Amino acid sequence: MLKWTLFQLNQLQHKGLEIDETVDVNDITTNSEIRSIDPVHVTGKADLSSKSATFHLTLEGSMVLPCSRTLVDVNYPFTIKTTETFLFQPAEYESDEEELHMVQGDVIELLPIIHEAILAEIPLQIFSDSPNMEEAAPQSGKDWGVVSEKDQENKVDPRLAGLAKFFEKDQE
Repeated sequence: MLKWTLFQLNQLQHKGLEIDETVDVNDITTNSEIRSIDPVHVTGKADLSSKSATFHLTLEGSMVLPCSRTLVDVNYPFTIKTTETFLFQPAEYESDEEELHMVQGDVIELLPIIHEAILAEIPLQIFSDSPNMEEAAPQSGKDWGVVSEKDQENKVDPRLAGLAKFFEKDQE
């Protein structure tokens, strides 16, 4: 399940490693604004050497996020391409295109990397194409209501209505 020991990767070095799995990442919803997420399909391959393992991954799935305006559920499909390199030993290695990770212990696990990539994919704002007003956030309540900018320009605050009359008398 997207987890290998360094010994296993060393054995696969000449054979190569192809990845085609579907993983459940529902636990990501507890600490994020993601309301739900379908299982994510992970495909790719790994380039293995005696010093590193480089994973070229494509993550495909769909998550449900709240609309930034109405808070209704919005389905957000995603496809993420990422390249992650795990170094087996500390070394001088530089690359602008890849994320570098040091192997802790003797196990490489991709699930935390997948979680990180999905969280980075969440847009700052997302809007529903056709909001269902029954599910939308309420637009008014007891002693409050949503006011558009247009309404705000034409409406005089009732607390200041008397002040407006004062200036009318002054101008006469």
